[in-house]
Amino acid sequence: MKRLVILGSTGSIGTQSLDIAREYSGEFEIVALAAGRNHKLMEEQIREFRPRYAVMWDEEAAAALKTAVADTDVKILSGMDGLIEIASLKDYDILLTAVVGMIGIRPTIAGIRAGKTIALANKETLVCAGHIIIPLAKEMGVSILPVDSEHSAIFQSLNGEPKDKIEHIWLTCSGGPFRGKKRNELLNVTAADALKHPNWSMGKKITIDSATMVNKGLEVMEARWLFNVDYDQIKVLIHPQSIVHSMVEYVDGAVIAQLGVPDMRLPIQYALFYPDRKHADAARPRADFYKLKTLDFDEPDTDTFTALPLAVEVGKAGGILPTVYNAANEEAVAAFLAGKTGFLDISEMISEAVESCKNIEDPDVEQILEAERSARELVRSKVT
Repeated sequence: MKRLVILGSTGSIGTQSLDIAREYSGEFEIVALAAGRNHKLMEEQIREFRPRYAVMWDEEAAAALKTAVADTDVKILSGMDGLIEIASLKDYDILLTAVVGMIGIRPTIAGIRAGKTIALANKETLVCAGHIIIPLAKEMGVSILPVDSEHSAIFQSLNGEPKDKIEHIWLTCSGGPFRGKKRNELLNVTAADALKHPNWSMGKKITIDSATMVNKGLEVMEARWLFNVDYDQIKVLIHPQSIVHSMVEYVDGAVIAQLGVPDMRLPIQYALFYPDRKHADAARPRADFYKLKTLDFDEPDTDTFTALPLAVEVGKAGGILPTVYNAANEEAVAAFLAGKTGFLDISEMISEAVESCKNIEDPDVEQILEAERSARELVRSKVT
């Protein structure tokens, strides 16, 4: 039995992770859960999975949860202190980090220091602090298992192969709801338009990131750290069917890919059971290659989706610039979802924030968090 601590249990990745725990009853013990504000769903999860700890990021939500589950033995914690406390526990095996945003950095560091396997679904951890996380994981002998579908595909395609023989990593993406559109066609699109992802069911923020291709830019930066490759070795490929989840091209010209239907339970399950593979329920969808007649591929339109090439530039520069990129995006997306700014303004605000920033090489966690605050303030000043 594997013992889990799940950060972000009420979000898309967290709820699907609990779906897997439910499907493979008896394979997992849920030691602790953490979420943001959704205390009602957290109460349901507590009553079903009986964790010993539950953390709410929001203080008021924590107070409401404590009252709601007063008849149970669960210990209610809150804020960053709560996240770090459960990540630092001794008696569990895997820390699944599925929170959105930079709040995932510190508890991930705590989990690594505690010697736990990290199932990583929080991009910001490596995007902003990869230079801290990866050396620390090596020092502690900790495995980082990717949960994102693309990085899981790369991880699977690398199994049994020499890591120094990689020619290219091919990161695929569907192109989102605006694939094929030009900038003039995106001037008046709404949040409702941008949230209509053609293949994946995700949270609002990551769905908007997919529409702007910021998500793929963040994944490029994450792949650089996860797989120890140069940015010039990472290629982005538009693949509208979302069947090929990513590929690795080797120096001899061979290309190994991982394919499957768009279903996040597959990469989550792979990380949680690694190195084993478990038989999935027959009700789960499978790729039908008799019906799937074509697989299409194309180059990304970097003139329209400018946040993608900017991400590569930022990643190469390193320092605090990836943090500035990420934080500016989060604020710009929030403004767009609130109807305060336009879709194309998101990439413009990110670019302005990066250009205004004086870089700091090899930043520590405090410098990273200060860069985040400054970038957020800059974007807010543009919106209000």
